[in-house]
Amino acid sequence: MSRIQNVAGTAFVAAECRAEENLEDHPLYRDPIVNLFLDEESKRAADRIFVSFPQWKASVRVRTRYVDDWLDRQLQIGFRQVVILGAGLDTRAQRKASSGVTYFEIDNGATLAFKSARLQENGVDPGAVYISGDYIADDLPTLLRRNGFDFSQPSHFIWEGNTAYLDASAVSLVLDCIAQNVLRFSISFDYVAQELIANETGDPETAAVVARFAAMGAPWTYGVSDIGSLAGKIGAQVSDRFSIAELYRRYWPGKTPDSRIFDYYRICTLEGGRGDRSRMPSAEFGLNPSNDESSLVS
Repeated sequence: MSRIQNVAGTAFVAAECRAEENLEDHPLYRDPIVNLFLDEESKRAADRIFVSFPQWKASVRVRTRYVDDWLDRQLQIGFRQVVILGAGLDTRAQRKASSGVTYFEIDNGATLAFKSARLQENGVDPGAVYISGDYIADDLPTLLRRNGFDFSQPSHFIWEGNTAYLDASAVSLVLDCIAQNVLRFSISFDYVAQELIANETGDPETAAVVARFAAMGAPWTYGVSDIGSLAGKIGAQVSDRFSIAELYRRYWPGKTPDSRIFDYYRICTLEGGRGDRSRMPSAEFGLNPSNDESSLVS
């Protein structure tokens, strides 16, 4: 069996969170693949995070469902390319495999090699084009072009669990590269509010959570103050956006979010492209297209 070596710990944390949803009587999603990547070593790595902030499990499970829903929608309306940035141990290329759809996964070579080996050892077709590289430093369009990506085709991008660890210039670069090169695109990604990064929430609990992540060597360095403005800079529209607290209540009616941090942790989908904007789909899928970030704090 391939061993866990040089694979980012955050990939295993997210995978362990996703795996827990399989134990629910009425799960938000089924992920029969994820356990292939997990063992006692990965559980110990995840537990070190959960000791400091056990509520993080719920946020990963909720955001997984949101991203799954958007991916399903885009596949239904004819998108045939899916790019997963910083893919880690994402399993959508297996769970959401569809005839004529090509998945591209970008991450470091060690992570992709481990992932591919575990899948093949268990008789599972990876079902994706693996691209070893840094999607910021190595130039995203170049990485895609070298690996058969068709910039003229409608393409959905998934950018999960990444932006909070970058900086403003890196986030803007990625979004601009996509908008300037892909004829028609959508992108789902999560982010934290700028006031959280700036310690301006006035809430001791949220400040403590941010400090805990920094102490664990995973500091949050980037937040968004106005998602509409960020989208506007690349000529895109905000099709919807939610706080994790809102999605928590949407997917688990009757449950109360167990941390104030979920008011400041958010997820959105943008749509745009360098083609004719009149051909862009409407925001019919989204239930919360407002750009007012302050409205997300309950």
